[in-house]
Amino acid sequence: MGLQHEATDRPERPEGRRASADGVTRPRGTRTRAMVALGTAGLVLVVAGCTGSSSKEAPTPDDAPIQALADQLASSLQGGSVDGVPLVGTDPADATAERRAVFAAVPVRPAITVADVERDPDHEDEATATLRWSWPLLADRAWTYSTTVHLEQGTAGATATRTAAPAVTSSAAPSSGGSSGGPHEADLDGWAVRWDPGVLLDGLADGERVTVEALAAQRGEILDASGHAIVENRAVHVVGVDKTLVGAAGARAAARSLAARLDLDPAAYAKQVADAGDKAFVAALTLRADDPTDVDALAAIRGVRVVDSTMALAPTHDWARPLLGTVGPATADIVKASDGRVQAGDTTGISGIEKEYDAQLSGTPGVVVRLVDADGVSVDTSAETADPTDGPADEASSAPTDGGTDAAAGATEGELFRVDAADGTPVSLTLDSALQTDAEQILEGQKVPAAIVAVDAKGNVLAAASATAGGGLSTATTGRYAPGSTFKLASSLALLRTGATPSSTLTCEPSTTQSGKSFRNDPDYPSSGLGKISLRTAFAYSCNTAFVSQAAKIDQPALAAAAADLGIGVPSDLGVPAFFGSVPADSTGTDHAASLMGQGRVEASPLTMATVAASVAAGHRVSPVLVDPKSSSAPATAAPDPSSTSSSTASGTASSTAPAAAPSKLTATEAKTLRSLMRSVVTDGTGTVLEPLGGDVAAKTGTAQYGDGSHVHAWMIATTGDVGVCVFVEDGSYGATTAGPLLKTFLQDLARDRTAT
Repeated sequence: MGLQHEATDRPERPEGRRASADGVTRPRGTRTRAMVALGTAGLVLVVAGCTGSSSKEAPTPDDAPIQALADQLASSLQGGSVDGVPLVGTDPADATAERRAVFAAVPVRPAITVADVERDPDHEDEATATLRWSWPLLADRAWTYSTTVHLEQGTAGATATRTAAPAVTSSAAPSSGGSSGGPHEADLDGWAVRWDPGVLLDGLADGERVTVEALAAQRGEILDASGHAIVENRAVHVVGVDKTLVGAAGARAAARSLAARLDLDPAAYAKQVADAGDKAFVAALTLRADDPTDVDALAAIRGVRVVDSTMALAPTHDWARPLLGTVGPATADIVKASDGRVQAGDTTGISGIEKEYDAQLSGTPGVVVRLVDADGVSVDTSAETADPTDGPADEASSAPTDGGTDAAAGATEGELFRVDAADGTPVSLTLDSALQTDAEQILEGQKVPAAIVAVDAKGNVLAAASATAGGGLSTATTGRYAPGSTFKLASSLALLRTGATPSSTLTCEPSTTQSGKSFRNDPDYPSSGLGKISLRTAFAYSCNTAFVSQAAKIDQPALAAAAADLGIGVPSDLGVPAFFGSVPADSTGTDHAASLMGQGRVEASPLTMATVAASVAAGHRVSPVLVDPKSSSAPATAAPDPSSTSSSTASGTASSTAPAAAPSKLTATEAKTLRSLMRSVVTDGTGTVLEPLGGDVAAKTGTAQYGDGSHVHAWMIATTGDVGVCVFVEDGSYGATTAGPLLKTFLQDLARDRTAT
């Protein structure tokens, strides 16, 4: 639907500037970036839609040539060239050059429509056309304004540099190149456009041009459970080659020398520098301000520059890195998946929470459009009048909406349009920074993937540390492993539900056969624990054969149900992708027997088993949460990390938004009995490494064979107070000997931190 615009004879140029812009007044931001070029971060390259008349009524036959000329001009201006448009007052080539020069700094193509055409009632050979310009500078906000174009009939000297193409209708799309097709000159009946700079921007003077500057949003912080910033802007040194300091040969030499000093690939970095523009600064590495690297020595290399800056960083390089993720230049895949929100060159979340919640953390960019003279000095726009409408980027005209500031509303001198950046908002985590640091330090030096996870009775994940040997993966939350004998908590719960008690008698043999497969105890299993023993003793010593022999008494559905009541295989709104465990409900025979000792097709992550321990401590099933839902919006991506996605038919899933789980049937009495069994592990069984801690510390060890059976996963879980803890080492010996000492140290740190607070 067209916008009505009063057509008048073009007045004499007033002393004040007249350039139309849209929006309403808002406070202006203070953080800016340099003038943008094509593809600059925060600005969206959108190929404009169709041009054409938006007048409410079709032109009369006498006015058809006027409408055709206006449509041709709009289409040609949108395409970037007015070749073929009959002009008066200049040559089309000069007009095209002026159009390109005025908007050279604008990184998008406009959508231009004809809002209105009107013949002068007093001069039949004169008419005016109102063009509506819309520049989609932001994903959801366009700079829109109108210009008045004067048309004349029968004016001598009208020129067009080429013969126009056949006539186009008002809905014709522009060409992808310079000028678009237009009506034949005979169809224009001698009408031509009187060209002046005001065709491009109302009141524009010779030599003036438009600049566009992006306004960067401040990235939101990631906070810990106490509200303190985990990830915040920290001082860094960006080290790289500045090609303005040296020639091509010097840049190549500088790149190789710098790369060698930083342990980078000299050939690869030298190629990166060579491929960059002649005036480019090519970053090689970003160093924390407290990094021991001698940046002064690096800066002394000819052609190298060290730029002091800030970057969103965690306390240390590896602190919760697999969870928090990193921030950096947007990859092609991220740009493609963002649906226009992220542009090439943007700084964005690359992995982890930084990526999952990037839309919330990054905020939204702003933009300022300014008018400058030939020397680049801002032009006074204080006397300008503004179009009263502003709209989304995909609409050339719309009802007024908030979001823009124009010159008439009191913007800074030279400003035609402004949308302030909206800073990102923080994301709050449940992590206890002190405990996370303790866990990270305990895992230092591990040569294989390992993890420590702590969950309290409310489900808050207090710590989730993964050893760096995991290759950057979050072993703590997405690892998938057989839980071994730690799963005997679920087996014991299922057995208790058959009527058994801790005093019930089980038979523990050195080996037993189930469905044709032989099952054995660990080689170091004590002989004193063989024969007729109680469930408590079988649990404390972790007798495999005693539990496997219950296969006929506990069917697989009952085992899976008991596991689910403890939190295994139950999705949770953790806030990040994770693996919550898998217990097939259809296992039979050997597979079912193996399930009773936490092997077969049973899988869990360290997070899963910490949740089990927390559920036992709480007396009810807990649902782990890492990202406080009150502080976060929907994640930027709903797709889980491929490495954590379950491919089985079990109930465990990897998701940041979980479906509702069936209610748990775990009772407080059952949980109390399980805590009692776990306490026996510490006082009399395989977990005596924790006995010196005293108090209510209870535990369960676990060892699970994998591969060819010559390697084992080492597990140990524990409860203390209202906290459940899991320690996992991918390749170790026994749970007690490999995971036990790590767990003991963490529990000591936990007790110290709790006492201190």
